[in-house]
Amino acid sequence: MAESKYLHKSHNVSVLLYHVVCTVKYRRVVCSEQVDEVVRDVCLEIAQRYEMSCLEMGTDRNHRQFLIESVPTYSPTKIVQTVKSLTARQVFARAPEVQKQLWGGEFWGDGYFVTTVGQHGNEHVIATYIRKQGKEQGYKQLHKQPLQLELF
Repeated sequence: MAESKYLHKSHNVSVLLYHVVCTVKYRRVVCSEQVDEVVRDVCLEIAQRYEMSCLEMGTDRNHRQFLIESVPTYSPTKIVQTVKSLTARQVFARAPEVQKQLWGGEFWGDGYFVTTVGQHGNEHVIATYIRKQGKEQGYKQLHKQPLQLELF
């Protein structure tokens, strides 16, 4: 598991971690290799464009789990909104057969689960939980960020 690091900004230093769970609309099982690849790629692109990164991602049939690190300027709602909107748009563009399985033109369900994660006590526990989720049903790890060490 990639570990979080202190994010140094001009007026603050922070480590904010969120465990986010998003379900596919109608809890349909539309996960495929192609959809998994699109979600992973889009989340990695989000990390380049926004001040947030996915430390861990996983899928369990009809939902996705993310361990996301971000800065204080983004609320948990904004983080989830960004991830859900950008991934949904790209899933429909790159895997049009998914849109046929989900009537109404939405990939994600309306709700989500989000909780904060403590860096020292719970970060590893949540990442392990995400990895172990759905072992009986074929859990598949979509992304694991390599550890990055920085000096100053």
